[in-house]
Order: sequence, then structure tokens, then C-alpha cells
Amino acid sequence: MKKEIHPEYKSTQFTCACGNVIETRSTRGGQLKIDICSSCHPFFTGKQKLMDTAGKVERFQRRYSQAAQDARSAKVAKSVKNTKTSKAK
Repeated sequence: MKKEIHPEYKSTQFTCACGNVIETRSTRGGQLKIDICSSCHPFFTGKQKLMDTAGKVERFQRRYSQAAQDARSAKVAKSVKNTKTSKAK
């Protein structure tokens, strides 16, 4: 390896929003704040966090349930229509 071309590694302290502090080394050095770490990330903890911004999940569920109801009512109306036409013959 060539000398004096590699960055210097400094002691770095990462502080998560959950309060977890991770000390490691980095080229940036100093203290860094992060939003999520392995202690609070849902993949590592096994807890599912549902972040619903502006009610998108509820709107999807309402739209999906409305579409399912429309499909059922159309199917019922079609079967009623077929029953009436077969009785008329």
C-alpha cells in the first residue's frame, strides 16, 4: 500500500434517535446522529412498525372494500337478471 494516500480513521460516536450509542471508527470522525439503528429497526427487532402518513392505508382499505362490494353486487344483479330471463321463457 502506498503511504499518505489513505484517509485517516477517527473515533466516531453514532447516536440513534432511540438513545442507543454506537462507538466505532470512521473517516468523518466526531459525533453523528442517526434516525434508526439495529436496536430499533423492525427487521432486527421483529416488531412491525406501520408508519401511516396522511391515512394512505385507510384510504386503500376503503377503496378496496368498496371495489369488492361493487363486484359482489354486480355478480348478484347478474344472477338475478339471469334467473328472471330464464323464468320468462
